[in-house]
Amino acid sequence: MSEDPATHPRARNRRGEGAKLRDEIVAAAAGLLDETGDDSAISLRSVARRAGIAAPSIYRHFPDQAAIMLAVTRSAFAELDDRLRADVAAAGEDPRSRLFAVCDGYLEFAAAHPGRYRTMFGGFWKPNLGESSVSEDDLATLGQASMELLAEALAACADAGLITSTDPSADAVALWLGLHGLAHQRAVSPAFRWPPDIAERLITKLTGLDCE
Repeated sequence: MSEDPATHPRARNRRGEGAKLRDEIVAAAAGLLDETGDDSAISLRSVARRAGIAAPSIYRHFPDQAAIMLAVTRSAFAELDDRLRADVAAAGEDPRSRLFAVCDGYLEFAAAHPGRYRTMFGGFWKPNLGESSVSEDDLATLGQASMELLAEALAACADAGLITSTDPSADAVALWLGLHGLAHQRAVSPAFRWPPDIAERLITKLTGLDCE
């Protein structure tokens, strides 16, 4: 049985280790989000308990709960981007394989981290803007690197003559909407009998790629 961090407080960080405590706070919030799947469960008190610190200690690094969630979301996107880059590298030089690597990696990340994924794409943010330290500008670039990877993969397919895209950036948004819809519906309708090749069907229909 795991120990309750509230009854075993963490050792006090040495001077200059504030960044370590900040990372531990973010990790604690991400862990709670993974376990509960509900961003409303992420409060200053619950995060402090998980991290084994006093709640007031959080204010040295985050002014409010929304700031913690923003950090969790940025960390999740960074993890997604690293995953997608690794998948693309492993796919080799074939443009079609690289595009599918990005799409499949995205869907697999969403399935593996449903709580984080929901928060990454807006369930929490809009109602709380204006009442927190998080602004529209903070949210503007979230997911930008992932979208660029998708656009680059589409552009490579167009350059190879596999698709007829004339605006890979716009087409990447359209493809992402399809992937996001599939990821969401898989999460909320797990009992539905999804065709085993539904992701391939979606990707080929939205991009114009030939099925192979």
